Amino acid sequence: MQTPLARYHARMQRVLDHVDTHAEDDLDLETLAGVAAFSKHHFHRQFSALFGLSVHRYVQLVRMKRASYRLAYRPGEAITGIALDAGYDAPEAFARAFRQRFGQAPSQFRAAPDWHPWHAALAPLTVARRQTMQTRFTLDDVTTLDFPATPVAFLTHRGDPARLGDTIRRFIAWRKSSGHRPPASATYTIFHTDPRTTPPEDYRLDLCAGTARPVAEPAHGIEPGLIPAGRCAMLRVVGQADDLEPAALFLYREWLPASGEEPGDFPLFARRVAFFPDVPDHEAVTELHLPLR
Repeated sequence: MQTPLARYHARMQRVLDHVDTHAEDDLDLETLAGVAAFSKHHFHRQFSALFGLSVHRYVQLVRMKRASYRLAYRPGEAITGIALDAGYDAPEAFARAFRQRFGQAPSQFRAAPDWHPWHAALAPLTVARRQTMQTRFTLDDVTTLDFPATPVAFLTHRGDPARLGDTIRRFIAWRKSSGHRPPASATYTIFHTDPRTTPPEDYRLDLCAGTARPVAEPAHGIEPGLIPAGRCAMLRVVGQADDLEPAALFLYREWLPASGEEPGDFPLFARRVAFFPDVPDHEAVTELHLPLR
């Protein structure tokens, strides 16, 4: 049975999910209070007390995060449409708000994102979503499976994790030009280092696309690779696609000691099943795999 606190958090989680799903709609205070089934007279203070930011600012950050992802990773989408979906009647108003939030105009951000101010601006949203309402995993959430040998084409990111977005942009551009688009080509991430213990300059991960075609002449830094066959522990993570650290820590700290298993010789890796902004943030699905002996 849920505790009163858990039930309270579940009601607030409904609000966060509703904002994710209906970010393009009119999300006034009365509507969101109704989603939580709280009094509209007290909901604003309840929300601010729990998440550390107002309802209005939270909704703005959700909309701006989605808009920034579409600008950075969906170059074919018109800025006017992105502005309208973010709740602005005119591109000029959107541009002013975007510049105030991230320090760049939307067109500048699309051409060359400055990731450090972007991360700083979205930090309150990250804290609200990932720390206050963090998912709790159980041992039953983990399954063991035989992962098949999977040929991939991969692009390595080395250096500051804050600049991973630049590598993602290059990888997306290659996928489009080479015909390795999802979902026909599965998406994987291989984590070679732990960002908590690795100096930024030594951080490394691989962005991978499943492929049955040989990468004959590697271009744009793309190389052929293989995720080897073997037993894995798999934890399915819904939401939190940009912060898999809690899931990884659960596998290493809790599941692995309790299971009696030993980790294998291949790094932790993830299969990205559904990802933001193609789906709302809370509907993103990631399968985190821990190779075993």
